[in-house]
Amino acid sequence: MYIAAVILSVLLALFSLAAGAPKAQLKGSVPEGLVAKGLSSGLVRFIGLAEVAAAVGLVVGIWWQPLGIAAAIGLAVVMIGAVRFHAKWGDYADSEARGAAVAPIIFTLVAVAAAFTLAASQ
Repeated sequence: MYIAAVILSVLLALFSLAAGAPKAQLKGSVPEGLVAKGLSSGLVRFIGLAEVAAAVGLVVGIWWQPLGIAAAIGLAVVMIGAVRFHAKWGDYADSEARGAAVAPIIFTLVAVAAAFTLAASQ
């Protein structure tokens, strides 16, 4: 079970870092799109920092599982918020936006799986 926890944690951390860094720096099309849809730049930066912090927590959580579990749960909460945001904007019905809108659903499922595997490997 520990190997699965490590694999899930590392993959989730990499994707979380890749998604969070541009938001934290407010660079790129994703932060611009979120601001255009009504989120403040401060909130976008906060979300990005939360995703980067989750990535760090997941990696450290490989050795100290309580931190990894907390990071995975925190990331799942952020992703549930992202799912609600995409649903509010109708991105799941829009074929052009659907790809980006499905990513938070996958992140949520993987984060929950990471939390459970980390908990089981203690």
